Amino acid sequence: MAQLSDDCFAFGGKLMSIDDVERLMLERISPIDGQSTVKLAAARGRVLARDLIATVDLPPFANSAVDGYAVRHGDLSSDGGTRLRVAERLTAGTEPTSPVLPGTAVRVFTGAPMPEGADTVFMQEDVAYENGAVILPPGLKRGANSRAAGEDIAKGAIALAAGTRLGPSELAMAAAIGRTDLRVRKRVRVALFSTGDEVQDAGEPLRKAKVYDANRPLVKALLENFGARVTDLGILKDDPAELSEALKNAAADHDLIITSGGVSAGEADFVRPVLESVGSLVFWRVAIKPGRPVAMGVVPSSNAHNAAFVGLPGNPVAVFVTFARVVRPLLLRLAGANAEPLVAFPVRSTFAYKKKKDRREYIRVKVARSAAGVLEATIHPQAGAGIISSLTETDGLGELLEDVTRVDPGDDIGFIPYASLLA
Repeated sequence: MAQLSDDCFAFGGKLMSIDDVERLMLERISPIDGQSTVKLAAARGRVLARDLIATVDLPPFANSAVDGYAVRHGDLSSDGGTRLRVAERLTAGTEPTSPVLPGTAVRVFTGAPMPEGADTVFMQEDVAYENGAVILPPGLKRGANSRAAGEDIAKGAIALAAGTRLGPSELAMAAAIGRTDLRVRKRVRVALFSTGDEVQDAGEPLRKAKVYDANRPLVKALLENFGARVTDLGILKDDPAELSEALKNAAADHDLIITSGGVSAGEADFVRPVLESVGSLVFWRVAIKPGRPVAMGVVPSSNAHNAAFVGLPGNPVAVFVTFARVVRPLLLRLAGANAEPLVAFPVRSTFAYKKKKDRREYIRVKVARSAAGVLEATIHPQAGAGIISSLTETDGLGELLEDVTRVDPGDDIGFIPYASLLA
């Protein structure tokens, strides 16, 4: 269950900064309980529950890193070429039949075991071969082009730390040390629904004064990308009683509840007051654009299980940005994953832009390399929080920090690729 208390975010300010949101999540939220063992093939996206200890060296034996000739470095002349008789030929998967003798070389291929006594490999393109012997140039350092046993991971070392999210590279590591089963943390259970009388599902003719719901498919895909188990509760009307019942029911068997829409201060925005009536609101405005009205709280249930709650804005771009900056770190924390800060790297602006001080702003930009080889960012011409094409036609988010009030052409701005947000 989510280890949340009613005051886990106790904050007295009017607007909470993004840095404070992430810091408090890390400090005051504990991962949900529960572990299981899964097969390696089913572990992608899961979070490792225990340190994964290597039971073998990786690589398990010294081997050649290239196609070439394995030699004893002590046999090499220091001031001229060296001629050595080729005594054996080893391919990957073939065991040496004997140690390499003084005055001899062994023909080896990439991945082949290093014969006993050999400590250096010459690349085949750097040598000459004639009449059963190889002529080696001077100057190669001892140990060149050979891989020592355990140089990647030594037996008994931590190959992957608890809290690691398992992607393709991590699964490769687990397989390389011979693991077929992995102990992982329980997947976060998320209840998801949209709100609003104006919203309808796709698949039916669009009724008057209605819009198709883009937020639920967006958030569901984002959640599943992070390994969450999602219950899609559909669309709820702007009815306080219906919202209240839905929150209480969802809290009983979910770790996190996410809604979109209805969290602002308008007369028809019921999510925030309903949350306050059934649970606790810990903040509802964040110093971020787009997405300032994002609510977070705690919803208790009759079985003493507290569910975290996040109420996202109604506009799809604001939903995407607040998911990245609020839901993403919360989801990682609940899942028991190690913190994965979003790091923006500098790109050069091609545009002028003004913003308010003391809030983090995210603009959608396309990045290309200039003729001079510099990465340049171009802002999408439509900046509205409801413009979905500003996501589909760009490469990532330009991050303008709190102290920035103006961007001019030629200035550096932070850039976060969408691939980083989704990883």
